[in-house]
Amino acid sequence: MTTGSTRTVAVKLADVCRFFGDVKAVDHVSLELFDGEFFSLLGPSGSGKTTCLRLIAGFEQPTSGSLQLHGVEVSGVPPYDRDVNTVFQDYALFPHMNVGQNIGYGLMVKNVPKAEREARVQEMLEMVRLPGMATRKPSQLSGGQRQRVALARALINHPRVLLLDEPLGALDLKLRQEMQIELKSIQQRIGITFVFVTHDQEEALTMSDRIAVFNLGKIEQIGTPSEIYERPATRFVAGFVGVSNILSGTAAEQLTGHSSTVAIRPEKIRIVDVGTPVNGDQCTAEGKIRDVIYLGMHTRYLVELDSGVDLTVVEQNLETSSANVRGSRVKLVWPKNSNRPLSAGA
Repeated sequence: MTTGSTRTVAVKLADVCRFFGDVKAVDHVSLELFDGEFFSLLGPSGSGKTTCLRLIAGFEQPTSGSLQLHGVEVSGVPPYDRDVNTVFQDYALFPHMNVGQNIGYGLMVKNVPKAEREARVQEMLEMVRLPGMATRKPSQLSGGQRQRVALARALINHPRVLLLDEPLGALDLKLRQEMQIELKSIQQRIGITFVFVTHDQEEALTMSDRIAVFNLGKIEQIGTPSEIYERPATRFVAGFVGVSNILSGTAAEQLTGHSSTVAIRPEKIRIVDVGTPVNGDQCTAEGKIRDVIYLGMHTRYLVELDSGVDLTVVEQNLETSSANVRGSRVKLVWPKNSNRPLSAGA
């Protein structure tokens, strides 16, 4: 596949299905992931993203379709014969082994000499910023440190593809945000393909080169974070990735001049005084603020328009106080090119 320059396809799913009885966990999914790419499978619980990851890992086998790793068909190939490793949410560390033994376990199974094994363990500890931790037990580590050990253990065998199944889900918010940056940094340094499963939209937007948004076993959209967020293809993507005002029919025609379904991101809308003039490149509507939700860095407003439609507006808190209070009459203004058309989708 060519995207400006030729890129090697690391993982390819072609019309892959995985059914469990009448449940279509993965339903005719086609997908190409490139060498050195940080690719996220994003979706709610039950959307098919984790099953898709398990198919790549070899923990599940396709009901139908083709699954290739670096051009080689691997359907039916067991996990241990695939050049991939997996990091799980619960880390799956051996509690009776210390950190160094956990990281080097895969090398020990392969009968790598002790001196080389210890050298590579030290290399991994430096990479995940845990120098001097080799003799500690997992129970002596924080959640973030255990996550780093699990990552080092998965990377020490130099897999060509690393699979990560919601590995940050057990961490608190601040640590999770720090680890998002750290994971992306590690991936860029070592240059292998990361396939990351998450239900957290911010996580996917922060780390990914590209994202596949899953829903009901199918892929709704594939794109870069900015494409997914700024140009959602379907109603589901617009509602799941971030917050959107979705308008259709009469409501859309009143506000945008067209009856087709559109999404408007709340931060694209400005609250201005009722008498403020607008130009021909803008949409406008008037109403009153029904609710105000203070969220620290920004404030969310629910505005009840004169047309009967409610719009959500988000404004950054650049000042310590705001004149926009509950019950205020306001005008809303947003660029016409912020009205993003949606396909029927889900």
